[in-house]
Amino acid sequence: MSKGYWISVYEKIEDSKILSEYAKKATIAIQSHQGNFLCRGGKNICLEGSAKPRTVVVEFPSFDLAKQAYNSSIYREALNILKGSVERNLQIIEGI
Repeated sequence: MSKGYWISVYEKIEDSKILSEYAKKATIAIQSHQGNFLCRGGKNICLEGSAKPRTVVVEFPSFDLAKQAYNSSIYREALNILKGSVERNLQIIEGI
């Protein structure tokens, strides 16, 4: 079974306090679906394209668990906290 990955690239962050509140709630949803953070912000160097303020990568044991985490009621609550305070691209990607 292939692993699943959330790749979240933030384009713009309006309010870091709101992002922090979201992260607390989102972490509960992610961990309850066996998600493991591989990177969560931190130092980065942009070698091609344009620099982004934050990138988060989460690994799940399966693609289906990654989808279930995103669609869970706990994660939906987290998204409501975040609404309107960031611009980002979040994709769920199947591993090889």
